[in-house]
Amino acid sequence: MKLLIRNLSRSTTQESLLTLFSEFGAVQSCSLVLDKDTGKSKGFGFVEMPKIGDAKVAIAKLNNSEFEGAKLRVKKAQTDE
Repeated sequence: MKLLIRNLSRSTTQESLLTLFSEFGAVQSCSLVLDKDTGKSKGFGFVEMPKIGDAKVAIAKLNNSEFEGAKLRVKKAQTDE
């Protein structure tokens, strides 16, 4: 299941995001969306977890939680499928 994580702190790194979500199960991929010009975080990213159950637990535990000074918003990402 692909998750959209919004309202990330600008100082959050891809590694710290991966570590956070790894607490809830295997992470297939993790990407932080970066500004093309500055190379800095745009404040959101995507995490893909192969097990739907793990992803649902991560959403339940992390949505509206504090991480690196920001209140995260976590939900299932919209896909074209």
